[in-house]
Amino acid sequence: MSEYDTVSAEVEHEDEIPEDHPRYQDLLTRHRIEKGVEKGITHLQGMHAEGRGSAFDYLLGEKTIPSADAAERAAAAHLLLADHPVLSINGNVAALVPGEMVDLAAAVDADLEVNLFNRTPERMQAIADHLREHGATDVKGLEADASIPNLDHQRAKVDEDGIYAADVVVVPLEDGDRAEALEAMDKTEIVIDLNPLSRSPQVAEVPIVDNIIRAVPNVTDHALELADADEGDLREIVEGFDRERALEAAEERIRRGL
Repeated sequence: MSEYDTVSAEVEHEDEIPEDHPRYQDLLTRHRIEKGVEKGITHLQGMHAEGRGSAFDYLLGEKTIPSADAAERAAAAHLLLADHPVLSINGNVAALVPGEMVDLAAAVDADLEVNLFNRTPERMQAIADHLREHGATDVKGLEADASIPNLDHQRAKVDEDGIYAADVVVVPLEDGDRAEALEAMDKTEIVIDLNPLSRSPQVAEVPIVDNIIRAVPNVTDHALELADADEGDLREIVEGFDRERALEAAEERIRRGL
């Protein structure tokens, strides 16, 4: 029996997961989702969504492929050029990358806004508090004084001075119908999704086919690297990104390992 066979899925703290475990990132994400459910920030349905994503990540080789890195660089350029960027947070995002989202918001001067399908006042407050525990100073979404047109479920509820007014929105682990509704509002969408065939990346200006625990820090690193770039250089990065090729490259990697 390998030493790795003795690693329990019931670890109390993520530090107990050995970083040299061949499935370290998968174990880490599962652990964080489980803890998110226990804490009341992640819905049980989020565990199923994480399982689907884990399968796609396995086929990607559990690494950031070159086309994803190019998308992450383009995302950073979009955010730095934006007048009003907003990072959307759902339960899985809050469980998986709370501090990383706070760091990204700081790097690109973006707002953080909680948006949930299974929305209750308790979950909204729990996620807002969780983000503050990880360094956020202002969290939007609790006001819900505006509504995304042509969307009839709880995810339509947004803050008027947040997602509703944003020009660039990062929508990780997104529902396809809301991604389509935001596209109809002429917003630039940056989507993080491990399935290149789902509706969200298909409508996104910048589809990032990568695990969120790798993608968000990578976008932040690119943003910090590009912080002093002039507008012309940033626009060159944005215009040079080929979204169709990025999706094709991700699908090719998943289907054929290429």
